[in-house]
Amino acid sequence: MESIKKRTSIRKYADREVTEELLNRLLEEAMRTPTMGNLQLYSVVVTRSEEGKKALAPAHFNQPMVTGAPVVLTICADYRRTTLWAENRKGTPGYDNILSFMNAATDALLFTQTFTNLAEEAGLGTCFLGTTVYMPKMIIDTLKLPKLVMPVATLTIGWPDEQPAQNDRLPLRSIIHNEHFEDYTPEKIDDFYAEKEALEENQEFVRINNVETLAQVFTDIRYTKKDCEAMSIGFLDALKQQGFL
Repeated sequence: MESIKKRTSIRKYADREVTEELLNRLLEEAMRTPTMGNLQLYSVVVTRSEEGKKALAPAHFNQPMVTGAPVVLTICADYRRTTLWAENRKGTPGYDNILSFMNAATDALLFTQTFTNLAEEAGLGTCFLGTTVYMPKMIIDTLKLPKLVMPVATLTIGWPDEQPAQNDRLPLRSIIHNEHFEDYTPEKIDDFYAEKEALEENQEFVRINNVETLAQVFTDIRYTKKDCEAMSIGFLDALKQQGFL
């Protein structure tokens, strides 16, 4: 799969339809992804209408690709289908717990990645929206998600109308631990992040945010402790609402 070496997130899309036939083919192929217990603990809400995309946009901080993409997919951890199947087949399901959510979320994210790879091989552009877990209640209400269904990922999809540069990545040695986990020393941190911190665009990022280091951009401006704690509370509340806690 050569395209993975060249992939970038696409946020601008051409005014060209993503046909239902193509989308369904890719979704069906993605169902061959690994799954816990062969239960396929995920579901996908397909949003094509302008009204539907506008309704979802606030949950994703009104990022323009939500309304600009031909298709928005919301991938959900779904233990409801399995639970109702069991209840209708004399089973006694017990999936209203955090372990079951983790299993379903893992299934959903594996499916998301497989679909992303297949879509990009077919020439489509995608953008993964991490904002899905920031304000899940808004998505739950908009998409009318029932108990034991929780949104965990969103993809915007369309034919690319831009050619953005690739984002940087840490070196392979930064993620590899042989035989056992080797904790990060200051020397290793310096080594792993040296190239990233030296990039001109990242140095500019530091300058325009009026901080001393790139790390401060992520801790003091973008993903603050206060915001993370507040969104964590919201996420836990949504898990309770959906019956996983």
